[in-house]
Amino acid sequence: MPPLTIHMGGMMASLRAARHYGFSVLVATSLLTVSAASWAQETAAPTKPNNGRVTLTAGTDLLNAYMFHGIRQDDTGLIAWPAADIGISAFSGNGGLKSIGINVGTWNSLRTGATGLNGPSGKLWYESDFYATLGLGFGGGVSLGTTYTAYTSPNSAFGTVREIAFKLGVDDSKKLGKASLKPYGLVAFELDGQADGGTKEGRYLELGVAPGISGKMAGVAFPTKIGLGRINYDEMPGGGADTRCGYFSVSGIVTVPITGIPARLGGWNVHGGVEFQALGDATKAFNGGDGSKIIGSFGIGLSY
Repeated sequence: MPPLTIHMGGMMASLRAARHYGFSVLVATSLLTVSAASWAQETAAPTKPNNGRVTLTAGTDLLNAYMFHGIRQDDTGLIAWPAADIGISAFSGNGGLKSIGINVGTWNSLRTGATGLNGPSGKLWYESDFYATLGLGFGGGVSLGTTYTAYTSPNSAFGTVREIAFKLGVDDSKKLGKASLKPYGLVAFELDGQADGGTKEGRYLELGVAPGISGKMAGVAFPTKIGLGRINYDEMPGGGADTRCGYFSVSGIVTVPITGIPARLGGWNVHGGVEFQALGDATKAFNGGDGSKIIGSFGIGLSY
């Protein structure tokens, strides 16, 4: 997927389509991170209308800006992220391997701004991604997820990109309780097509933590992450060298379960949050010279 460039604020801003890792983390311990919808449902008070092996998770978020790995995608007009995920609990046991989960889903980006209705295509549906994840759960809260993603553009803004990503995480909540951090590391490899901010197929490394507190009335999460040590990612405009640190992100997300809905209709919530991103040299250049970005979001989620 070659970068889509449009003139914005006196500079050529690279606008790349890419799925915001994390919607599928709602229903699997192994998946990626982080969108407001995912952290919202992780921190909401749990409901269990469905005790079977198959789960459905869906939601929509509205945002003022779309940043992926610190690279500005769009900050014009209204942005909506509808998504849906089906999870299958394929195995559970008491040995070294505790669980196997399979997730398939779709993530989409609808835009009224420069890459959507007001862009060259005049079409709202900018991005539609398909992903499939195999998640393995081990003792001590350790999980390993492998995710294949195909990025596509219904309004033909870019060519299809294929990527594989691996996430290793630790759920330390049993040992640390409310002080748990849930650290993780993630690495992603572009297999076919160009999706990052440079001119070559790249590799991306992310480290993060996901502290939070959940209760019956509401949940609060503070996901924090840093993108660093990338190869052919966040290259300086014009084909310059990679930058060691692409960006740093810290978020605050509040989730409130919706009460009064019959359990047979699933567990619903509303959520909202604010994310602050501090950008490195390359991502700063892609952001029109601004060294930081504030992103606000509000959405509704469903788990069944």
